[in-house]
Order: sequence, then structure tokens, then C-alpha cells
Amino acid sequence: MLTLKSINLKKEKTETIVIPVCEDKNIHTEKTIISLVEKARKIEQFKGRKNDELILYHPEDVGAPCVIFLGIGKAADADTEVWRVFASKAVKMGIKKELTSVSAVVPSAKKTGMEKNRLIESLSEGALLGNHRFDQYKKKKKLKPLKKINLLTAWNVTAELEKQTARTARICDGAIMAREWVSIPPNDKRPARFAKLIVKQAKKVNLKITVLKEKELKQKKCGAILAVAVGSQSKPRMIVLSYEPKNAKKTVALIGKGVTFDSGGINLKPTGSLDTMKMDMAGAAAVAATMITLARIKSDVKTVGVIPIVENMPSGHASRPGDIIKTYSGKTVEIGNTDAEGRLILADAMAYTIDLFKPDMMIDLATLTGACVAALGEKIAGVFSSDKKISDAIVTSGERTFERCWPLPLPEDYQKLLKSEFADIKNLSSSRWGGAITAALFLSEFVGDTPWAHIDIAGPAYIKKGDAYCGVGGTGFGVRLLCDLLPNL
Repeated sequence: MLTLKSINLKKEKTETIVIPVCEDKNIHTEKTIISLVEKARKIEQFKGRKNDELILYHPEDVGAPCVIFLGIGKAADADTEVWRVFASKAVKMGIKKELTSVSAVVPSAKKTGMEKNRLIESLSEGALLGNHRFDQYKKKKKLKPLKKINLLTAWNVTAELEKQTARTARICDGAIMAREWVSIPPNDKRPARFAKLIVKQAKKVNLKITVLKEKELKQKKCGAILAVAVGSQSKPRMIVLSYEPKNAKKTVALIGKGVTFDSGGINLKPTGSLDTMKMDMAGAAAVAATMITLARIKSDVKTVGVIPIVENMPSGHASRPGDIIKTYSGKTVEIGNTDAEGRLILADAMAYTIDLFKPDMMIDLATLTGACVAALGEKIAGVFSSDKKISDAIVTSGERTFERCWPLPLPEDYQKLLKSEFADIKNLSSSRWGGAITAALFLSEFVGDTPWAHIDIAGPAYIKKGDAYCGVGGTGFGVRLLCDLLPNL
């Protein structure tokens, strides 16, 4: 679908060409492109400023009926995210015009001050992610994705760049897979069904798969997972995925929160907070999609993904505030609030993972707290870690992928806020403040000495209004982040 190539624009026919233009600098070297840009600049209303647009129909000496110019602003501000946005805009304009293909012009890497591979990677990501549409529940599909996207270069395409573009496409496929799982309505992804969706894709890439059902979870004494799931007629699952390349030097464990719908349980959420709770399994989606993607790109890092999946519902059988449960680790937890359920299922999954795999490090992803959204907004994830190197690596990968993360503290004195008079720990803080911190501190009780990081993705996992290269719904946040991160740990 996405092709990187060099063509003679005067001789070869293309459907539509899209050219990026800076307001203060020429960023192209190909003579035909430079000539077209000069024509565009003669039109007074087009300056190349950010969000400027201009369309020329049937320009001379070009085998395309339409050339679109998109302003990207000042050259010095054109970072990787600017190029993702440009490529996505090019694709979306093609979709809006009901085209089947679009050719986006790649600027000179030297003139943009970027490395070729980073430039191509960014353009590829923006184009592929921007081409995705989640419309499987619509009878009339008004807008259709492009069948073909070309990235046109003025230099010879190397085998190395083609290989990189193919890798980027596989990673974007993983992000789109996670997006779609998150956007599926809760009636179509109750725990058993969601588990089947994951297993179906995992089998295609030959991951080692284990699915623990309710009986096995009882045998293994995963009391926290069972306590959250008991209110629902849909039975819980825990999926274990293993990717084991030869000669791997370390094992990284990924844990993903999978609450397919979170009503809050007995502590029922208010109406305004329920409509998006199908997204409470975004951590599970990201971990599962990452595991599948690692196999597709042939990563050299041994990785295990452990994914507890439940539905949190109120009923006559549901867990109650005041209940005391015994977790897989043996620690007891007093339930202070049944809507603080994500940390419970993660506690069992993390302790089980450490017992079974003894990983060198562990990272969990979870839509865990509204408090993290209050602290960092809807576009940045919070990172809590017992290991500064892991935390720094996550933040760096977030900068490279624009799946942004920000480190938050784990102060020891806040641990007392989780004290219970009747059990080893309580799942709810005694203070209304610092909820993202105390949730992370709760998780820290179940990781032992294993280097660990918790990424709270409650904000960026789902959007109610589409952005530059993602439509309404699941964002797939975490897949590109983790694929970038793991080789650097």
C-alpha cells in the first residue's frame, strides 16, 4: 500500500501530487518540484505558513491532473511530528476527494536538517496512520481509505530504506490493530471474545500462547482478578504471550490492563463517565498488538506479554467495598472502592509474571486513573518507575514517537495512604489527592525487586475528537512507543 520511489514527474502519470512548502526556506532539490513551488508562491494568499493550502489543476510539465501544496511553517520548526502531520493531511485530502492514491513529495533530508531514515519513518507513520478508518459498524461507508500511497523522492531508494519502510508499516499495522480493539463496542468484546480476537492474531505469527480461564485462575489463586470479575456473567481470562528469539540476552515483561467494560462495579460510575468505558482495555490492546508486532518485525528482545481480561459489573454477586481478598502474591487487599479495579487485576498479573518468567524488567500499561488525566491532560501518559534508566528510556521513546510520557514521583511517605486496619493494603487512598501516585504505589507492592515501570495511559488511549492522524476512538497509544523502547532497554 505504501511505496517509496523516485520517478520522473514530467513523464510518469500520477493521480495527485502533494508538496510540502516552508514559509522561509526551499526544502527541495528536484527541479520540477522547485518550479512548481515557485508558481505556488506567486499566488498572494499562499505563503507556506502552517495550515496554508493551495491546489493547482493541470499544471504544465507534470503528469498529474492536480498538485496540492501544504504549508508547514518555518523550516526550523519542522520536526518529526510536523512531517507525520503533513503526510496524514496529504492522505486525508485524497480520501476526502475520493481518490484511490496520493503521491506525497519527500523533501531534501539535508535541507530539512534531518536524517533520511527519520524523515521517511515520520512520513510513513503519518500516511499509514492517517489512512485508517474505523467504520466496520457503518452500513454506508462515506470515506474509503486510499489503496495506494507513494512517497516520492529525488534520490535513489536504497534497500535499507525500503526495509525500514516495511518495518514502519508493520508497526503502524500493530497500532491500528490496537485502535480497532479499543473502538470495538463492549458487547462485542466481552472477556472470552476479546481473548479470542487476540489469540487469532497471535497464532498468525506463531507466538507461544497460554489462555487461563476461570478454573485455572482459581487453581492458581488469582484472587484479585476473580474478585473484579465475579460481578459479571462474562468469565475472566488471562492470556500469556511469549516471543522468544534465539540468543536473546534479557527478558522484558509487558503487562496490559484489560477491563473490557468498566461500570465501576458496586461503586457505579455516573452516567457521563460510562460512555467511553469500552476503552478500559487499551493497555491490554497495546500489549497484545505490540507482542504480535515484535514477531512481525523479528525483534531480538525476548518478550512476554501477560494480559488479564475482565468485565467490571455490578450484581448480587459483585465484590463490595469492605471485602478483603487474597491476591496471587499472598497479600490481602481491603477493597475501598470497586472502581479501583484495574490495579487489582494488574497486581495478580504482575506477581504471576515474576513467578513464572523472572523477567529482567517489567512494564505495565493501563488506563488506570482519572487523576493522571487531571495532572497531564489527555495527550500525555504518566510514567512511574523504580528505575530511573527505564523511566528515562520511556520518556525518550515517547519524544521520538510523539507518544509522549512524563515522569511522576513514587514518594515513600504516600504509601501510608494505602494503609488498611484489616488487611495488608487497601486499594484506595485515604486522601482524595494524588490518585495516580497512590495507584502506582499500590502496584509497586507486587513487583518485588524486579525493575519496573508503570505507564498510566488513561489520557491518550482514547480521543472523542479526531486529531491529525487518528480518528475518534482508540488511538493505539503504546504500540509505537514500546516497539521503539524495547531495543533501547
